[in-house]
Amino acid sequence: MPSNSETQTEDYQLLPTGPQAADEDPQKADMGLAEQLEKAEGRQGDNFARYAALGASAVTLAVTWLVMLINNPTQVGWFLLHPTLESLAMLFFTYGISTLQPTSQPRTKAAGLSRHQSAILFMAFPALLIGVCAIVVNKIELGKSHFRSWHSVLGIIATGWIVIQILIGGGSIWFGGKAFGGGMKAKSVWKYHRLSGYILFPLLLVTVDLGGALSHWGEKNVPLPIRLVAYVFAPLVCLVAILSRMRTSKMKFF
Repeated sequence: MPSNSETQTEDYQLLPTGPQAADEDPQKADMGLAEQLEKAEGRQGDNFARYAALGASAVTLAVTWLVMLINNPTQVGWFLLHPTLESLAMLFFTYGISTLQPTSQPRTKAAGLSRHQSAILFMAFPALLIGVCAIVVNKIELGKSHFRSWHSVLGIIATGWIVIQILIGGGSIWFGGKAFGGGMKAKSVWKYHRLSGYILFPLLLVTVDLGGALSHWGEKNVPLPIRLVAYVFAPLVCLVAILSRMRTSKMKFF
């Protein structure tokens, strides 16, 4: 019959340390290696670039909302929803892109993809769509013509492009990617979705620039120095920051 002290000695043993730990428990060693690889996903400067992109988008959002709210918001009708929701959508698009960019391990990829889809599908796209519908209704009520500026033309092109972007991206992963044949066939579509997104994002930023810096609304309500910061400098910072975090290794076409 073993004594209580012998039982405690058997139950509570010191964990092995050093090289012998890997020899005695390879699974734990593999788990430790996996954690180290996940921590090494980001490159130097990635975090700074992410905060720069989000911060720049937040500047555009803050200026837009402030200008709208201090200039008789109840007197502009449906137009109130256009700049406010479009700037909000851009912040969510920026977050949705940046949260998925550096991931390369299965666990972080899954988490990043979940955040990406939530930000794009449930935040950015609904806000953008409502903002587009609001300006269409506003022009109809005022009897104004549509697509008379580059801002409106690029805006409707970008909106249609986003719909296609969502369908292709979703089709490549939803239900196992059955829409594109599943398996590796569906996975191969993702790189085109990624490349398309990196072309679409600058188009969205140019649309923001035209709508804020060069539009009649911007020239009337926003002083030039603030327009330059919020609608020229901030979108440029956002673009450079997002592109600096891009992984070309994830888009191998040849």
